[in-house]
Amino acid sequence: MSEPRDYLEMSFRSIQCFANDGRLDVQELGSLLAIAERDGVIDDNEIRVLKNIVARIKPEEIDAPMQDKIAQVMQKIGA
Repeated sequence: MSEPRDYLEMSFRSIQCFANDGRLDVQELGSLLAIAERDGVIDDNEIRVLKNIVARIKPEEIDAPMQDKIAQVMQKIGA
């Protein structure tokens, strides 16, 4: 059985999201989380990628919905 490559797709899509308008919105973060969850397990590579993505979000870009989504992501990855 081959190693899951969802983290590569997440990385590529996050680059597209940030390149689109320079920021990540709630729906984009949700779609990245959905990629990590689609096989039922968020593995170490996916956790690493999600942490890196969240770290790139600037404080001034965090409104209430984004704060809630970030909290949801962090809870799911155990951070």
